[in-house]
Amino acid sequence: MTTQGRKREINYEESRVGTYTLPDPLVCADGTPVKTADDWMARRRPELVKLFESQMFGRVPEAARSVKPRCVVTSEAKDALSGKAIRRLVDIHVSDDPAAPVIHLLVYLPANLDPGKRVPLFLCLNFWANHAISDDPGIPLSTRWIRSEGPPGIVNDRATEKARGSDHMIPVERILARGYAVATTYYGDIEEDHVGGLRNGVRGTFLRPGQAEPAADEWGAIAAWAWGLSRAMDYLETSPDVDANRVALMGHSRLGKTALWAGVNDPRFAIVISNNSGEGGAALSKRDYGETIEHLNSSFPHWFCGNYKAFTNREDALPFDQHEEIALIAPRPVLIVSAEEDRWADPKGEFLAAKAAEPVYKLMGTDGLGLDLWPKPAVDSLSTGTIGYRIRPGKHDVTVDDWIAYMDFADHHWKIRR
Repeated sequence: MTTQGRKREINYEESRVGTYTLPDPLVCADGTPVKTADDWMARRRPELVKLFESQMFGRVPEAARSVKPRCVVTSEAKDALSGKAIRRLVDIHVSDDPAAPVIHLLVYLPANLDPGKRVPLFLCLNFWANHAISDDPGIPLSTRWIRSEGPPGIVNDRATEKARGSDHMIPVERILARGYAVATTYYGDIEEDHVGGLRNGVRGTFLRPGQAEPAADEWGAIAAWAWGLSRAMDYLETSPDVDANRVALMGHSRLGKTALWAGVNDPRFAIVISNNSGEGGAALSKRDYGETIEHLNSSFPHWFCGNYKAFTNREDALPFDQHEEIALIAPRPVLIVSAEEDRWADPKGEFLAAKAAEPVYKLMGTDGLGLDLWPKPAVDSLSTGTIGYRIRPGKHDVTVDDWIAYMDFADHHWKIRR
């Protein structure tokens, strides 16, 4: 292990992973074993949440924890997408400060809903703003900062009309055709994804008087994005046509990291799906393969709290690992999805974390992962245990086949027959 601050070579060889010891999620900090589900919920789970919160993601300030958002439906079209959908636009105001960011939630519901019918829904953050999800002209063009290295139509970090419909990651019409609704918001509405993003984001809104930066144990951007997802859930609970007891949360890459942390903190998310989330997400940190904590803290220092910097090149000193974050979602279903060519995200490390979370799920009375061996990549490799796992051929991405797997997983756990 190299010293803190010194760059090390990225490892892509299994033979060089070395040995590591994972902390036991079913042993309390004082060494007391966790023997019952009540022990887990009353003692060990809160202990682990506090550990992840103080040392990795950062705690949400009390002023933000107590927010009661004001949700305003600004537009509704009954004949969107050539009559296939109801499109609803919702502005979620998280502060009375006119300078505070507004979360713009885009909701598509299947058309011709029966009166009183509530539909299950997938909620996702998106990378390139709502207008990129569909070429639907009823979606306002975002005026927020958007990374220029994205799909076509982004000029000087701002969207142009050419950006409409440029994002393939949420196949709205395929989702609607399966009987699901879908809701999404641009993660940059909550906070822009760069070091100075908190100035225009919710973390900046909730700084205390005289405070210029969050404290070392206060929220990073991932915790802020996760908090924003819960504010979207606040609205969805009030929607008369959404089944708020069947909301599945999906995130990809850094937003997969976000989905896991949101799922830990908000039990209203009935299913949590992490796609290619890698280091700081579903992959084990103590396993030296692919992306590292050093990369996270040097390339994206705003994602995690200040205390997380202490573990740069010191994964062996981590008092937790990502299998324990997955376990914190128990007993709700969680699906971990990997891609064969995405070595940076360590697909095997994602599987091993899912497997290491299994004892907690079994203690909670579920079937856990139900796999002993890392499966071969295949389009149909989905396992549907309460901890689900899927690996497919291909690269770091979200594909239509991935979405079919997400919906199959939800169908299975919500006992939806097609």
